[in-house]
Amino acid sequence: MDGNGRWARKRLQPRIMGHRGGTRATRRIVEACGEIGVKYLTIYVFSSENWARPILEVNALMDLLVEMIRQEVDDLMKNNVKLQALGNLSKLPERTLKELEWGIERTRNNTGLVLNLAVSYGGREEIVDACRRIAEEAREGRLDPASIDESTVSRHMYLPGVPDPELLIRTGGDVRISNFLLWEIAYTELYVTPVLWPDFDKKELLKAIEAYHGRQRRFGKVLEG
Repeated sequence: MDGNGRWARKRLQPRIMGHRGGTRATRRIVEACGEIGVKYLTIYVFSSENWARPILEVNALMDLLVEMIRQEVDDLMKNNVKLQALGNLSKLPERTLKELEWGIERTRNNTGLVLNLAVSYGGREEIVDACRRIAEEAREGRLDPASIDESTVSRHMYLPGVPDPELLIRTGGDVRISNFLLWEIAYTELYVTPVLWPDFDKKELLKAIEAYHGRQRRFGKVLEG
């Protein structure tokens, strides 16, 4: 969800206003995904590298996350959306973590769209954490090292029950992954748009999905015919 800062700068506004615009875009896209039948939506809210941003911006983002959860949970319940989170959540301020856990618990029995918030998340850190857990199980004799394969690693990722993404949308025009779901996106289709995240809407989402449907997913194989 890139481009909040540039969106604000173009309007001669402080960066936090761009993040608020991004929050509105998030609400639009969650609703749109529910309407068109998307089963899983993972949004990159705050990366592990974002902790290096100015402290005032980090604090504002943490407050905005609390505000967003508090305001949106009733709508999530109404729309049968299940909230989950992935990342190194232990780094979150206590107030932010409690609000996030409250939202997750409140929506845990919902059966519609699964909304995954990547918070304090880094793809490399996720893989390292998975390797650490696998090594601990092997050391304790609960796992045979000879049996370790791709499915073993997948089971030790932050959200093992979530399937690998089919489509990754990057707004703001930058053509890079930025440490997002590095293990899970091995065969994910990528879609990059210059549209800044606060301007992203259902129309832009459908354009991305249409582009996805026009591709052939080969998974390294040769398709006959």
